[in-house]
Amino acid sequence: MRYCSLFICIIFALGTMNAQFVANYDESKVPEFDLPDPLTTFAKKEVQTSASWNKLRRPELISFFETDVYGKVPGKIDANSFKVLEERNSALGDRAKRKQVKVTLTKNGKTLSFTMLLYLPKQIALNGLFLGYNFHGNHTVTDDPEIIISKAWSLNNESIGITNNTLTEANRGKRSSRWAIAKMIEAGYGLATIYYGEIDPDKNDFTDGIHPLFYAEDQKRPAKDEWGSIGAWAWALSRAMDYLEEDTETTQKPVVVFGHSRLGKAALWAGATDTRFSGVISNDSGCGGAALSKRRFGETVARINESFPYWFSGNFKKFNNAEEHLPVDQHELLALIAPRPLYVASAREDEWADPRGEFLSSYYASPVYELFGKKGISSNQMPNVNSPIFNTVSYHVRTGKHDVTAYDWEQYIKWALMHFN
Repeated sequence: MRYCSLFICIIFALGTMNAQFVANYDESKVPEFDLPDPLTTFAKKEVQTSASWNKLRRPELISFFETDVYGKVPGKIDANSFKVLEERNSALGDRAKRKQVKVTLTKNGKTLSFTMLLYLPKQIALNGLFLGYNFHGNHTVTDDPEIIISKAWSLNNESIGITNNTLTEANRGKRSSRWAIAKMIEAGYGLATIYYGEIDPDKNDFTDGIHPLFYAEDQKRPAKDEWGSIGAWAWALSRAMDYLEEDTETTQKPVVVFGHSRLGKAALWAGATDTRFSGVISNDSGCGGAALSKRRFGETVARINESFPYWFSGNFKKFNNAEEHLPVDQHELLALIAPRPLYVASAREDEWADPRGEFLSSYYASPVYELFGKKGISSNQMPNVNSPIFNTVSYHVRTGKHDVTAYDWEQYIKWALMHFN
């Protein structure tokens, strides 16, 4: 037997480890795979009615995603409270009303608070709201000087002036291009947005977000079947919904939960687990979001768990480089939103998020929508670029890269007006 030097062995091992993370962008190299039928239970029983879906199939799918993908929420909060920190009846050039609300969650004698920014139409009736997280603070979504700057830890982003993991005045309005607030207001829709870092900072550290409120004595990290960061972000969207149900201006109004990229994953899981959300929008959510895992195209389960080991439950790592052993796939996450309207969107140049995998996931979720008498995606042929499909399950792939654009919001607003007015 030959033995390599320690240095050569280390280099070989590193090369082997990295080789498994080389992204595939070639359709001819997508492995053959069998997708589980969303209308067949784990015990191989066919689901033929919406009632049996709700009684048999939906609960077992929720249970699997809870235990082996996003993680279970380990209990309920003891109390939540709401405090209006600031409001103004004239904002955005007198077109909107603004409100900033502090939501405080209490568990085991500990608290965590986050601030929700709301803009509501002033001159026309409120039709509904879009609820979604932002990546770098509420003050980045518009240049409104009255928006409170969060003190929470932030990922650095030199392109918008964030250094030392600190949000500052220099970042104000720097992500306004991702939020078509004026168009929402004109259409009678409000916006409710939250800085996701106030729920759980986006780093591999479970000591400074929502998780420690639920820890047992001496616990330092969630158990393998408990929530990661995506599960926490999704759960807190429901706590925001608790407030929207109480506010006299927003109660009884449709709330569409929206998310981009990792926050699109959170929006989908929130929509799947909380039926109070009237609709769900996934924008470029990719692996662990709308894209099929078994395709192994772009980002894979192994790669996402290696890069972001804190996003999902510990159990999800069982499927690193073993997607074929997953008894579910992401089309069944989308199916859990049925019969409520769902919009999945991709970007042509965003191959990392696998646009075709996102589209096919929407297509394969459609039989569940049809069980409810709703129209899904009828063909497995992707639509042309910038040619949206508007059904209860809607989809578009636009030109451009991984981002949220004015084109995206034009379609989302049109879709919302079709379904919720």
